[in-house]
Amino acid sequence: MTDKTIKGRGLTRRSVLLAGGAAAMTLAAPAVRRASAQEKVLFVNTWGGNWEAAAKECFFDPFTKETGIEIKTVSPISVAKLAAQVRTGVYEFDVTTLGAADLARSNANGLIESLEGKLDPASVWERGLVNNGLGTHAFANVIAYHADKYPNGGPQNWADFWNTEKFPGPRSLQKYAARVLAFALMADGVTPDKLFPYDLDRAFASLDKIKPHIRVWWTAGAQSTQLLADNEVDMAGIWDDNANEAKKQKPDVTTTFNEALIDVGYWVVAKGSPRAENGYKYIQSVANNAAGLARFCEIDGSGPMNPKARELVSPDFAKRMPTSTDNLKNAVFLDGGALLEQLDEIASRFDRWIAL
Repeated sequence: MTDKTIKGRGLTRRSVLLAGGAAAMTLAAPAVRRASAQEKVLFVNTWGGNWEAAAKECFFDPFTKETGIEIKTVSPISVAKLAAQVRTGVYEFDVTTLGAADLARSNANGLIESLEGKLDPASVWERGLVNNGLGTHAFANVIAYHADKYPNGGPQNWADFWNTEKFPGPRSLQKYAARVLAFALMADGVTPDKLFPYDLDRAFASLDKIKPHIRVWWTAGAQSTQLLADNEVDMAGIWDDNANEAKKQKPDVTTTFNEALIDVGYWVVAKGSPRAENGYKYIQSVANNAAGLARFCEIDGSGPMNPKARELVSPDFAKRMPTSTDNLKNAVFLDGGALLEQLDEIASRFDRWIAL
């Protein structure tokens, strides 16, 4: 999944480095220096944990078997590091996956390679290629809570999540501005059709109300799972697959898809990567691998964007995935394009706000 952030005209690479949310995360892995473009290796930036294990099984191993190109991974996802690579020419990774907001920002700032002419058009589904990213899987940002804490019924929407009198207890949200502001606005009564672009003053005023009750601003999916599983928080804004993982440890964990924010994961090649050609081959392999994508989504709990993959998921999972008809009824897709002109202000303002 997912973090799961964007830039518009006139935004600088320096401001990308200062971006909040997932972009602020740093990588602990050692830097990978420039190497021969012919090197039979590809460095891929991942979310780590179960997400990486699923990607290895469904994408990485089949690609290596097909091409002989070894995949090495670094985690977690970091747009800040993606920007630094372009500036310094020192590459820790060649390929990464980005959510809609991060994709729009990165493409607008020249941080990713163009995929135009790099993929077989016949292998790319309708609306599959966006802002030089191949969109493969949709994931949901949902509300999860401990049902045992709320015997009369838990929170069913973001207004309930914000209602600390009716639903007391510590909470957690992702440290990711472009998503959290959507939650804040829906909590304040903004309907999905009026959500984008954001009313920033209204959003931050709403965030002010919930801030004292946020025990942890999580930055990795596995962290959010443990926060719920360890009873450190009573409720969380969380990716649906991580909520399902928490439920395996604590069966009372319950989720609602009402007002879920749906984001899409896109595969991209880092601008200037010395192994860009290997990166294009990897993304083409993913585009060709409908069965692998279906399997990945079943493991990850996401919804395949490739129509061929949708036909291959099990009937049971098809009903449960984020993009099922029932789950989409009261959900909203994160509109990165509509936020494009705001994203620099969103990131910098969120950084200042969360530091107060």
